[in-house]
Amino acid sequence: MEFFEVLRKRRSIRRFRDKPVPRELIEKLLEAAFLLPSSYNRRPWHFIVVDDREKLEALSRAKLGASGLKTAPLAIVVAADESRSDVWVEDASIAAEHIQLAAFDLGLASFWVQIRNRMHNETKTAEEYVRGLLGIPKNYRVLCIVGIGYPAENKPPHGDEVFEWEKVSHNEFGKRFK
Repeated sequence: MEFFEVLRKRRSIRRFRDKPVPRELIEKLLEAAFLLPSSYNRRPWHFIVVDDREKLEALSRAKLGASGLKTAPLAIVVAADESRSDVWVEDASIAAEHIQLAAFDLGLASFWVQIRNRMHNETKTAEEYVRGLLGIPKNYRVLCIVGIGYPAENKPPHGDEVFEWEKVSHNEFGKRFK
């Protein structure tokens, strides 16, 4: 499939079939993340592969909007060692996006659960909750969780309405590009 077709067709899916993701596909997802650029090639990321049903259920309670993890057969928690890079957020974000694009290419579906700067409840951050649940050391920050599996829902491809040309300037802010 052509790259731009992948971009149009990949949609966030939050309902999955009860079918495990084979290890060889999980390894391919991780390879996609390892192939990305990082600032000064510091590669600060760490990925936690979660396929244990109880842990997935617990992760689905990390924050509002994470409930799709209940039906996901797989989640990849994307964390990074903030002491290795001051731009760990950007590096980890690129990794998470590579995982999502690779998942689509492999016939899987995915969705992003934002963890950084989100709350689990009134007194605990989602990051603290996930860190405690998975034993993640303090120097690692948790960016997101990518839920992955075989889709149990279909969404139409993106149409031309996503092209917001009015948000593009040419040579200086406010000068229309198109």
